[in-house]
Amino acid sequence: MKNAQYDGGVNHLSRRHVLTLAAVGFVAAGCAPVVEKPTPTPTATPVGPPDWAALASQAKGTVAREGDASYDTVRVTENPRWDDARPLAVLTATSAADVAAGVAFALKYGLPIALRSGGHSYPGYSAGGAAGTGVKPSLVIDSRGMKDVTLAADNTVRIGAGASLAQVYDTLGKAGRALAGGSCATVGITGLTLGGGVGVLVRAYGLTCDSLTEVEIVTADSTVKIANATTEPDLLWACRGGGGGHLGVVTALTFATQPAPDVMMFSLSWPFSSAATVVKAWQAWAPTADPKLWSTLKLLNGPTYTGGPGIFVSGTWLGDHAALPAQLASFIAAAGRPTRNGSSQHNYHDAMMSYAGCSNIPVEECTTDSGGKLSRESFSATSHVAYRALDDAGIQTLLAQVTAAKGVAGIKEGGISMDALGGAVAGVASSATAFPHRSALMTVQYTATFPNGTDPTPLDAYVRGFRAALTSEWGDGAYVNYADPTLANPAESYFGDNAARLAGIRKKYDPKGFFTQPQSY
Repeated sequence: MKNAQYDGGVNHLSRRHVLTLAAVGFVAAGCAPVVEKPTPTPTATPVGPPDWAALASQAKGTVAREGDASYDTVRVTENPRWDDARPLAVLTATSAADVAAGVAFALKYGLPIALRSGGHSYPGYSAGGAAGTGVKPSLVIDSRGMKDVTLAADNTVRIGAGASLAQVYDTLGKAGRALAGGSCATVGITGLTLGGGVGVLVRAYGLTCDSLTEVEIVTADSTVKIANATTEPDLLWACRGGGGGHLGVVTALTFATQPAPDVMMFSLSWPFSSAATVVKAWQAWAPTADPKLWSTLKLLNGPTYTGGPGIFVSGTWLGDHAALPAQLASFIAAAGRPTRNGSSQHNYHDAMMSYAGCSNIPVEECTTDSGGKLSRESFSATSHVAYRALDDAGIQTLLAQVTAAKGVAGIKEGGISMDALGGAVAGVASSATAFPHRSALMTVQYTATFPNGTDPTPLDAYVRGFRAALTSEWGDGAYVNYADPTLANPAESYFGDNAARLAGIRKKYDPKGFFTQPQSY
């Protein structure tokens, strides 16, 4: 599983996720960060000062320390709010052997480690020591040097743990294959999968973790293991939705793929005066629609929304193109006529690259790294997993919170994103994988973006206050890939009845507690 700092799928509500396709405005499903790992408890007496030169000579990847030319480049994550982190070192691993060497080194010298795949950890755990994260300066093991995507003759795909979603979709789509996942280009496939994997094809194909058949993983004894249905099956079970940072460092993942479908992308919007009716209608329709149809409902506000908050529904349809209007008809009848109603047809590759904001740039530039065309953005976020629709009073509470976003100090854009579940997700038993929320109606994300360098305190207060306002309606369930360090009982919120089994697996594979993060089970 992901080590201390695995990243998951962040679902930003930023305006940079509003895509224009032809004449249609699409509000993307967003990026999902994953739980990343923080500080482990040393399990042996340190033997002396760390011999960093020895680690550098043993690893085929690079070891960057403060003062090295690459340090200020490799130490940063996707969220600039954690840029003050000064990790002990960043090991950019290129193989499972490099990761094993890093784990053994940390064990030998009693060092905390932080794991990183995409770098989207909401709480900043993968930064390796940012202020306010509860993580000490750490050895960061960064998997982004392992990003090969290799399709086999049986249509399974083996993906290096550091591959981004843009890299995965580009390779698979060009080969005529598909994998369900999120829409943020820079999210790492590892973090997304380990936390479950909600995305724009989830109702048709299931969570990303539902397609996972095997992982290569370095465990706390610094050995490389293969986990599949017959070898280390408990490890595979835990890696299918149990979050990261508890059991080991994933170095490669193998998935079953689907034939690449054609995708109809659609987008609708209404004036905010229709918001209560739209929310009520969407809740009743989206989780029970044809499984080939997925949608997200977003209500957003901020300084640029001069005419009032925006309300948008966007989604994907994998059925016959001509049948889309009929699929939307009952929802539109209940919600009221939208002011915008557009759709466009794409192959799988182009649809996923469009969601990623990379439809007109080569995949090599679909990154925030040097030479990339994407930009990092500071954000704060938390989540709910909702098992029932809001009643009228709950909807009014939601709308009041969206309206209040505009007055939050420093905010660029904030609000709520509700992503439909049901369909294939609900067809899997809650105990079949570590992801427990199979019967939920939707995942919910509360997000605020803000200019880099802004004090995040009021933004954190806003998103957590929004969650608190709806906890009486939706309870304490939360999505581990949208981790929140302030949850009272994170194991229960993220994993429900599966938390006990996860704890037993952890005791088996990490009996001394080497992989320790603030939110453990």
